[in-house]
Amino acid sequence: MPRRAISYGRQTIEEDDIKAVVAALRSDFLTQGPLVSEFEELIKAHTGAKYAVACSSGTAALHIAHLASGIGKGDKVITSPITFLASANAALYTGASPVFADIDPNTFNIDPAEIEKKIRYNSPVKAIVPVHFAGLPADMESVRVIAKKHGAVVIEDACHALGASWKDSRGAVHRVGSCSHSDMTVFSFHPVKAITTCEGGAVTTNDKRLYERLKRLRTHGVTKDEVEFELPSDGPWYYEMQEPGFNYRLPDVNAALGISQIKKLERFVSRRAEIASLYSAMLSKHQFVRMQAESEGRSSAWHLYSVRIPFEELGASKADWFSMMRSIGIHPQVHYIPVHLQPYYRRAFGYGPGDFPRAEAMYAEEVSLPIYPGLTDEEAGAVVAGLVSTLACASAARGAVRPRAAM
Repeated sequence: MPRRAISYGRQTIEEDDIKAVVAALRSDFLTQGPLVSEFEELIKAHTGAKYAVACSSGTAALHIAHLASGIGKGDKVITSPITFLASANAALYTGASPVFADIDPNTFNIDPAEIEKKIRYNSPVKAIVPVHFAGLPADMESVRVIAKKHGAVVIEDACHALGASWKDSRGAVHRVGSCSHSDMTVFSFHPVKAITTCEGGAVTTNDKRLYERLKRLRTHGVTKDEVEFELPSDGPWYYEMQEPGFNYRLPDVNAALGISQIKKLERFVSRRAEIASLYSAMLSKHQFVRMQAESEGRSSAWHLYSVRIPFEELGASKADWFSMMRSIGIHPQVHYIPVHLQPYYRRAFGYGPGDFPRAEAMYAEEVSLPIYPGLTDEEAGAVVAGLVSTLACASAARGAVRPRAAM
């Protein structure tokens, strides 16, 4: 049994992070100050995008990205059913309808061929929102081709993927967030992500028009830029609300933490990759575990280490196994309950079991093993040993005989 509980994710907060936050607390600004702009500059530097807008959460970033795209009532937005609720809910917030396209069972990402099928029956589609599941970049070349063909906006949901990259068919490397094949990219800085601002998010883009609107939507629809004024200014204090917006601003204190954290991004992602390699080496001895396919040329940020275990085939209950793991101090997670199976989506859109068989098959088998920079090699070994032993117990509890592959 591990000495401490091992959760599926954990923030890495170091002394320089604490000092940065304390310094911000002692400064003249807590909310709207210079550190937000500094953080945005660092996001731009790390992604290669021309513009970045920091927000109060990844969900807020998704919301204003949809609004800035002109998505609204009656529009349709395609995304993956294997994602967090916010990926689909952002379309709902604008009055649009989310449309799901099934996943590739090997990469766990949205399948471009399924996107084409959905567009065929749901045309016109206003936007496509590919999700880089677990930090592995989706097939952005194919997504962009489809989007251009049908006149759709592309918003990358990269909440798992800060620090990831991919190589295109010509050999050029693209950093996730550069928006080389999208109109906007959205990130999350929740504590279990690559870096954290406690809560926070950002949108990157290369389109100045989108950038200006994103900034307004983040701050109540207000602009203080006299170049954008529709009416004569009353004086230096003057501002205009030009459309309904939101209070989605990131406080300076949170930005201070983000500035300190993003400087360690490469180290954090590198350590996640080391842990992923260690898991893969250990799990390769157990053929019943199916790992996320590492597509050639795509470098994951390893937000999650997601695997598939055929519980039914092994005669084990996933719920029993999950509880047994927790009883020995190891806390895996499941990503995700397919969005279309949530009660709201069943009621509002008539979705139900069988609509997206690949996503549902993945849900029956998927578990996310602990992965974060502070996880030790010894703890990773304990996770794998615990997985195998509790799976044997879960199978035995049902009176099942484990297949040879599971021995």
